[in-house]
Amino acid sequence: MPMEAQKIKILLVDDEPDILEIVGYNLSAQGYNVITADNGAKGVSLAKKENPDLIILDVMMPEMDGIEACEQIRKTPSLEHVLITFLTARGEDYSQVAGFEAGADDYITKPIKPKVLVSKVKALLRRVNKEDNANENILKIGNLVINRDEYKVVLKGNELILPRKEFELLSLLTSKPGKVFKRDEILDRVWGNEVIVGGRTIDVHIRKLREKLGDELFKTVKGVGYKFIH
Repeated sequence: MPMEAQKIKILLVDDEPDILEIVGYNLSAQGYNVITADNGAKGVSLAKKENPDLIILDVMMPEMDGIEACEQIRKTPSLEHVLITFLTARGEDYSQVAGFEAGADDYITKPIKPKVLVSKVKALLRRVNKEDNANENILKIGNLVINRDEYKVVLKGNELILPRKEFELLSLLTSKPGKVFKRDEILDRVWGNEVIVGGRTIDVHIRKLREKLGDELFKTVKGVGYKFIH
């Protein structure tokens, strides 16, 4: 059952008063419970106290920047799985990569129109809703149906036959659409300790999935990993 907006808590951390006011207002207007902080140190403290569902972190802030704040939050056991997205200025590709390495789930590029930001937040929060159904063995995303019990994939009504590792990789990426899975995490969760494989193994399996399901469903985040786009 989807979480009601008023029960969803969002922590917004940014040192620009205008961002806090405008973004905070637009999210609150959607019924979200919005908490704000104007620097990274306060953000970490509030995150530990409030245990939010989603944290929106600016990268460049005084006292403690967003990257360090994200790392501190991820070190807190109760916040290991909280959704974190960064606010980054256009062209700050290095910040985006550093953010993913620090444990962020996604990023939002500034400047951004309020309506677009709200849509982005709603998409991110769908992951929270899916946690309640994490144990379900049949996953439906648009025209794609994945049956984990039967190792069956159906796309637009057509059944696809996938080798086991391709299926397990697809199952992992689709478990949290939009989340960037790091290469090391993919290797650990799909291949584990079975054999010693290199990073190229992931690339080959992703290429095969793109050929069978569609190139547009998978995005490469250079130097970090892959994500499934729904």
